[in-house]
Amino acid sequence: MVVLDATIVNIALPHIQDALSFSTTDLSWVLSAYTLTFGGLLLLGGRAGDILGRRRVFITGILVFTFASLLGGLAQEPWQLLAARALQGVGGAIASPTSLALITTTFPEGPERNRAFGVFAAVSAGGGAIGLLAGGMLTEWLDWRWVFFVNVPIGVLIAVLAPVYISESQRHPGRFDVSGALTSTLGMASLVYGFIRASEEGWRDSLTVGSFAAAVILLAAFVLIEMRAKEPITPLRLFADRNRSGTYLVMLSLAAAMLGMFFFIVLFVQNVLGYSPIASGLAFLPVTVAIIAGAGLSQRLLPVLGPKPFMITGSALTGTGLFWQTFISPDSSYVSGVLGPMLLFGFGMGLNFVTLTLTAVSGVAQHEAGAASGLLNASQQVGGSLGLSILVTVFGTASRNEAEKQIPSFMAQATPEQQAAFAKSHELPAPWGHEVLVQGISTAFTAAVAMAALALLTAVLVIRVRKSDLDSLSGRASAGGPGA
Repeated sequence: MVVLDATIVNIALPHIQDALSFSTTDLSWVLSAYTLTFGGLLLLGGRAGDILGRRRVFITGILVFTFASLLGGLAQEPWQLLAARALQGVGGAIASPTSLALITTTFPEGPERNRAFGVFAAVSAGGGAIGLLAGGMLTEWLDWRWVFFVNVPIGVLIAVLAPVYISESQRHPGRFDVSGALTSTLGMASLVYGFIRASEEGWRDSLTVGSFAAAVILLAAFVLIEMRAKEPITPLRLFADRNRSGTYLVMLSLAAAMLGMFFFIVLFVQNVLGYSPIASGLAFLPVTVAIIAGAGLSQRLLPVLGPKPFMITGSALTGTGLFWQTFISPDSSYVSGVLGPMLLFGFGMGLNFVTLTLTAVSGVAQHEAGAASGLLNASQQVGGSLGLSILVTVFGTASRNEAEKQIPSFMAQATPEQQAAFAKSHELPAPWGHEVLVQGISTAFTAAVAMAALALLTAVLVIRVRKSDLDSLSGRASAGGPGA
């Protein structure tokens, strides 16, 4: 349910934008509000399960997620939907790490637990693909609100059945690093808000400057808190290892590009190519297949080649796919402008997922393996939010400049009715509007190429993990990668 929700909403974005009158830049908050709270509170959610009992915390997370989904479906104003999405992220952060931990306590070590991990990984991989199709069908056949309502009966059923089938875990004494979780989450939210605000109001706007200042203060406070905390939510010593720090940076960079790619391509296929929501969901299925294929290949060959070749090749392929998408135009077809680049990008991401998971926990003490892998998951979620905000800022500037070029042509050719509609909405109709949208998208992809280039340089220059370092960890890949 949590994985599905990361993709099911994507397909409904254009309909959400029309229904609640979001601007394109503000629309990105529908994704960022979820990923920010999810990534920011993920480690705290895992700690809560250890201290309070995993079944209890799991059920609580599911109920919070379910209630937030109901609120999202009922939203009548943009702020109501964004608040619901943030609350969904809180629920997901509580339930997601606990669900994986419950497998280790419910199933005995050996073949039974391995089968359980296999099912978990398959559900995680399939959730994204199902979300794309389900989002399209629900949006087209019912309404965009059903991409949220669909979670309600599922969540209620899970909450009812969990006490029947899941035993409570043993509690472990510990402390909650609430201040660390809040300062990091609020700091990243301020940073993301600053970028999105800058795309609309400019870099000299008082709220833009204030947001960046708040981000610096909050994130600096977070570092100080973690340095002094007895049980920090983010053990800073984990960053002392160059391989692990490099792994987190690669994941953050690639996730930043990935969330932006999905966001902009959904707008392109529905608003420019005119695809229906169902057709849009089907259009994205090949990238899921490519990710699964890349992950399967890397998992088989990692013991032979080691992780570095997969990080380098994967990052290079994602960058190539993104570079291809910088050439997108209003005349691009699905095959030339979307499918080819997405297959390259998806296969490259697949090569990295298992590789990054194993490298993140390489050389870590057993009791810190959860924190190390949790930090990788948090890097994916927070990186996606931050990257999307940067790409939206680039998009906003480029599309605004293109609109200024298109307005004279529009005014010379438009009918009086079109001119009146433009004066009211300030949005150019097709074909002028398509030119504006696509120029913004292609320029945003140029920035995404830079993010993939950072991942590639990090893989080449920073990562030094050897094949032998992963020999004792190869079994952990089946426990689900960052996408889980």
